[in-house]
Amino acid sequence: MNYASIRTCDIANGEGVRVSLFVSGCTHKCKGCFNEDAQSFAYGRKFTKETEDMLLKALEPSYIAGLTLLGGEPMEPANQEGLIGFLRRFRERWPLGGPKTLWIYTGCVYESDLLPTSGDALGVETNTPHKRWRTRYTDEILSMTNVLVDGPFVEELKDISLRFRGSSNQRLLHLH
Repeated sequence: MNYASIRTCDIANGEGVRVSLFVSGCTHKCKGCFNEDAQSFAYGRKFTKETEDMLLKALEPSYIAGLTLLGGEPMEPANQEGLIGFLRRFRERWPLGGPKTLWIYTGCVYESDLLPTSGDALGVETNTPHKRWRTRYTDEILSMTNVLVDGPFVEELKDISLRFRGSSNQRLLHLH
């Protein structure tokens, strides 16, 4: 997995001062995307153990409220696989309910793209289009997430007065 950029003192992408990781790779291709360069999976730098260590160190100060993942698209299947080990390390150090929150921005819609269908819950393979977003890591990632900002950016619904969102169809979902 590659990442486009890292901000170690970000106040725009979640509550409080945050460390934000912009992953590379997005197939949504939203018209008017604010980070079009990061749509390419090849853009940026390799996400390595050294990158993880640097992020965890940046998260240590008490004034840092947490971690934000955006992109690109953190919920791309390849990015879920690239992020899961790091997120496990993050939650080992700062368990859910502790002082550090995890925010994830996704162009996916929570109910239709990320949650299992009734067939999924029964272990039955289904052939629905949203299955491409569900990986063996999706539920675990969602279980570690405090706030999910979901929905594709829709240029016609752009609203700069919205807090932490770019268009009015996007939602702030408090998962934990």
